[in-house]
Amino acid sequence: AVSIHLAHAQQVKKVHKIAMLRVDNPSDPRSQGLTEAFRQGLHDLGYTEGKDLIIEYRYAEGKLDRLPGLAAEVVSLAPDVIVSQGTPGTLAVKRATSTIPIVVGGAGDLVGAGLVASLARPGGNVTGSTNIDPELSAKRLELLKKVIPRMTRVAVLYHGGTGGDPEELRETQTAARILGIQIQPIQVQDAGKFQQAFSETTGEHADALIIFHGSFTMAHRKPLLEIAAKHRLPTMCGEESWSEDGGLISLGYDRLYQWRRAATFVDKILKGARPADLPVEQPTRYNVVLNMKTARALGLKL
Repeated sequence: AVSIHLAHAQQVKKVHKIAMLRVDNPSDPRSQGLTEAFRQGLHDLGYTEGKDLIIEYRYAEGKLDRLPGLAAEVVSLAPDVIVSQGTPGTLAVKRATSTIPIVVGGAGDLVGAGLVASLARPGGNVTGSTNIDPELSAKRLELLKKVIPRMTRVAVLYHGGTGGDPEELRETQTAARILGIQIQPIQVQDAGKFQQAFSETTGEHADALIIFHGSFTMAHRKPLLEIAAKHRLPTMCGEESWSEDGGLISLGYDRLYQWRRAATFVDKILKGARPADLPVEQPTRYNVVLNMKTARALGLKL
């Protein structure tokens, strides 16, 4: 009887618990795509959800003030690993725990935000992927100039909270000086101020609008693009879902790939690796998407 009991005990396999804190909305198709990319990554590594692991999901639905409460809730679940989205979400989780490993599916300046000591050696309980690639800021402006040769003034809409917005704005302004373009920075931290921001943009006669990608702007991309279309402003954004939803052009890294890579970080941690020793990855794959329907509506010939 004892031997049977021991044999049964040896067959029992630990079921890992993963908690995911997202800033976006679960009904957003892009959000669903990123989640599915992560789950597919786990599946490719041999995990079966419901058998080898369970995943608990929490969404802030674009409301950044909900993050501290959701982070505390996620930590209370005592997961083996927490997967976070964006700099605000990761900061909220980091403030709630310094011991549970945190894997970032994609965020801004992790070093500047104090989340890791360095990209090569994070040194704490956070690792994953960063979205920072300063060269892209200049390339976005150059591409926009090729599409709109007459362009002399560009508005830049950004959230400006924790993340890479300040660095991206500096790089954009540097590129603008070389191209002879005037930049009009517009910081918006409240969705209720979008209309006012666009009125300022058109009032200053901007020829185009660059929207910095971030957790906040991504969560509100549809109303932002609707207002841009109403004001007939060509838009340049940092991720393909913006163009899919009506933006003129997007140039950015492959987020689906980043979220599949998040599964690799989780796998290594579940097998004993420490986040402190897992280097943070930078973007390696990029996509350029042009919305021809929007171009025609704006009278642009590409």
